[in-house]
Amino acid sequence: MKKYLLASVAALGLIAAGAASAADLPSRKGPVAAPVYMPPAFTWTGFYVGGNAGYGWGNVNTNGGVAITNTGDLDGFVGGGQIGYNYQMGQFVVGLEADIQAADLTTGSTFAGLRVKTDYFGTVRGRVGVAFDRFMPYITGGWAYGNVKTSFPGVFAVSSDNSHTGGWALGGGLEYAVTNNIIAGVEYLYVDLGDKRILNTGTKVGTDFSVVRARLSYKF
Repeated sequence: MKKYLLASVAALGLIAAGAASAADLPSRKGPVAAPVYMPPAFTWTGFYVGGNAGYGWGNVNTNGGVAITNTGDLDGFVGGGQIGYNYQMGQFVVGLEADIQAADLTTGSTFAGLRVKTDYFGTVRGRVGVAFDRFMPYITGGWAYGNVKTSFPGVFAVSSDNSHTGGWALGGGLEYAVTNNIIAGVEYLYVDLGDKRILNTGTKVGTDFSVVRARLSYKF
């Protein structure tokens, strides 16, 4: 009996010694990795406000009434501001924007023919874009309005008219979010302000023009 007890005690001693030796061996586990900070993904959702500047060029078309010649083409500087809101759904971005522009779109000569000048215009447009992270190409379209001044040489004096007209606008652009708040872009718009009648001549004048402008906005 003693022999069996001694053998059991010896076996337990060997097991304990082996466990202690194993505890002294170096661990096979690697170093604990430090947590990596992942910044939140950029989103186009939010209100924005900004400014723009560019160049416009276009046409003046006449029909009916008194025959008018030497109308020329519209061209000149445009610049103003925009305000809007975007909402991102997955990769798609929808939004609404309003802008107003000072303009110097002038054509013709008061002494040689019809003179037309658009000194300001604005638009209220919907926008639909596709976001590629911080890049977003988009299309846009909606209502346009403006002030069109016309001067027409009569028999004894120059007749002039100053009236507000309305029409539509269509275009597209590309924007890039430089930071989470600063957005730069370039945009093309085609604007048609419709027809207006020149005083009592019976002649209608149609004004349409293209605009290319650079944009800079702050997103809240």
